Amino acid sequence: MFHDRRFVPARVQPATLADEAEILRLRHEAEDWLEQRRIVQWGRGFLQAVDVRDQMLAGQWYVSRGDIGLEAALRLLWSDAPIWQHEDMRAAYVHGLVIDRRCAGRGLGAELLRWVEVQARKAGVPVLRLDCVESNSRLRRYYTDLGFSEVGRRDFEGPWPSAVLFQKPVSAGAASQDSSAPR
Repeated sequence: MFHDRRFVPARVQPATLADEAEILRLRHEAEDWLEQRRIVQWGRGFLQAVDVRDQMLAGQWYVSRGDIGLEAALRLLWSDAPIWQHEDMRAAYVHGLVIDRRCAGRGLGAELLRWVEVQARKAGVPVLRLDCVESNSRLRRYYTDLGFSEVGRRDFEGPWPSAVLFQKPVSAGAASQDSSAPR
């Protein structure tokens, strides 16, 4: 359902500081696309260059490159207490997954989440976790279709919308699908 036979699996690698501008471009284009469709997911301009740089230096950003150059980016964390609070545990947490609109609909998001699952398996963590804005029914359905289960909800103080928490068990066969190691 999410895989196009013509689609080459994601070529994922750690982001470098040279990727900062491209990651921000992808994010801002995604914010524009979401805003045009009145979909609430990310606050406009919430992600700043200094944040991306600090997160890169912490080894959190990964990028996928293809024929058009940088085609996608995501953050991979191994703990996420700010979102998961008392439910935080060692797991693979995905944040900020963004796809170049020119690559949309070809299965790249699903491919990247499979890559994260491989990294999780190699790291010996039992689950893959992510979250999305509660009102984003389309994204919630997408994650459910990929095998994630809704396991909770997180309310925030201030202007931030509530989030739904998702998780998926790491499959035993995930480690054989990729040779890239997590940072």
